[in-house]
Amino acid sequence: MKVVKFGGSSLASGEQLEKVYEIIVSDPERKVVVVSAPGKRFSKDSKVTDLLIDCAQRCLKQMDPGEQFATVVDRYAEIAAELMLPEEIISEIKADIAARLEADKSNPDRFMDFVKASGEDNNAKLVAAFFRSRGIEAYYVDPKEAGLYVTNDPGNAQALPEAYEQLHKLRDRSGILIFPGFFGYSKEGEVFTFSRSGSDITGSILANALKADLYENFTDVDAVYAVNPFIINRPKEIKELTYREMRELSYAGFSVLHDEALVPAYRAGIPVQIKNTNNPQAQGTRIVSERDNTNGPVIGIASDEGFCSIYVSKYLMNREIGFGRKLLSILEDFGLSYEHTPSGIDDLSVILRENQLTAGKEAAIHHRIKTELHADEVKFEHSLALIMVVGEGMRHNIGTMARASKALAKVNVNIEMINQGSSEVSMMFGVKEVDEKRAVQALYDEFFAAVPV
Repeated sequence: MKVVKFGGSSLASGEQLEKVYEIIVSDPERKVVVVSAPGKRFSKDSKVTDLLIDCAQRCLKQMDPGEQFATVVDRYAEIAAELMLPEEIISEIKADIAARLEADKSNPDRFMDFVKASGEDNNAKLVAAFFRSRGIEAYYVDPKEAGLYVTNDPGNAQALPEAYEQLHKLRDRSGILIFPGFFGYSKEGEVFTFSRSGSDITGSILANALKADLYENFTDVDAVYAVNPFIINRPKEIKELTYREMRELSYAGFSVLHDEALVPAYRAGIPVQIKNTNNPQAQGTRIVSERDNTNGPVIGIASDEGFCSIYVSKYLMNREIGFGRKLLSILEDFGLSYEHTPSGIDDLSVILRENQLTAGKEAAIHHRIKTELHADEVKFEHSLALIMVVGEGMRHNIGTMARASKALAKVNVNIEMINQGSSEVSMMFGVKEVDEKRAVQALYDEFFAAVPV
């Protein structure tokens, strides 16, 4: 059995849905199909999920969402018309979305989740109707009825352990099962969504629960590339990489697969195959537990902007018991999460997402670190980019850090900080955002330019 997930771009139009249909019927092992909400048809188009968020926000502000609501319904109607589906399916979708917009708004976060989830939920109904119109035995699966139980955490739900037991029963059903991604239900029957791009998570959960042989994730690229193709022209494709490598690359900016999505598949040891809906014959990229390190120490380079650092220096810091805990406790008091903590003998840096900070928070944190920890120096560094150099082969290769540092020095990129993970699967370089593209190009040239395809 294969669990197959299709992203929003693969479901954005009737033409795309025709491709999805052909992919599913071409392989009888593709029994469970997870769908996203319709995505963009062209670069300046809107995703249905974004339109639904706009609708919900207008409702919460007591504004009329009529125009946005009509646009959402029209998107589904256009797809249905292209596929020559009966009008009843659009009437059902329209009524469902309208009812959600009229729902209780006393808890804005839960209301938002309830509205957002309608994108995937209604698209699953439409896809199932389309498959049936082609004479295929296909069924929409209600996540509540199937038992996809999740935590009461709006926008960041996690599957409960008992969900896997309930979902396993889907193996006994006949036909092709069309399952909406992105959300589940609490034990009290309320809708909660996963984090954004959460349909990847739904697919991974189902692959785990159903003990699938393979989890196929269809998107709009032929493979995972060694580096962002918007930075490097025609980068090398990655044929195979490990869960750990993909996790590191996803964290640092690779958007092909949601970083949380790997966890359920990883725990069950189920391979993940990235494929292209528009070119299904392409080999794609396979994500596995272990692979042969035959292609050099580095498998990929990822980068992401929007970071800042808090540099703290104090003489004899290394002898002060609990200093790191106290520092992180201050950040916790302000509701901040951190990414990395590179450290020396008398100094420590904390890397965090810049969008968590405000000028007021920054000043208050600075004051508390100085007064409570008696730090000699506290300095905030803004507009940083993190570059991750990733590869299982680095564990067995000498001089990878030296090669990377030399490559950056050649193009006059100053390294603000370096952190090598304890797993030795990745190295992190902090550079100024203005140097990001130049740094990535230099690292790619060093590790991939001379490597044969």
